[in-house]
Amino acid sequence: MTTIRGIKQDLLRLLLELGKNSHPKEFAALLKEEDGVISELNLLPGTITGSASASIFFDMMPLGTHTAGSAHSHPNGVLRPSNADVNFFPRAGRYHLIIGSPYREHDWRCFTADGEPCDLAVIP
Repeated sequence: MTTIRGIKQDLLRLLLELGKNSHPKEFAALLKEEDGVISELNLLPGTITGSASASIFFDMMPLGTHTAGSAHSHPNGVLRPSNADVNFFPRAGRYHLIIGSPYREHDWRCFTADGEPCDLAVIP
């Protein structure tokens, strides 16, 4: 299992823009890592978005071993996982970003699969 050292700054900026552009609906994506750095996202076909939730069809997940976790937005700006998030996290990987309104540089948090906050370095 690869240790995740951080997330690419460009990807984080893209996630913040996705949140802003999807607002007031949530977005959801899977995150991929390469050499311990989260550097890509996958927007899965069939994802359902709404103002209170977003659902990913796990049958549409790409095959491979580089899925690091997920990212989704909270249009209400709350930067902590809901009960539904904590139930979803273990199915999608080890690291999960919540992107919150108003989608500025620091409007995000990372959580482990069990819903505990964790630090994630931003890598230029």
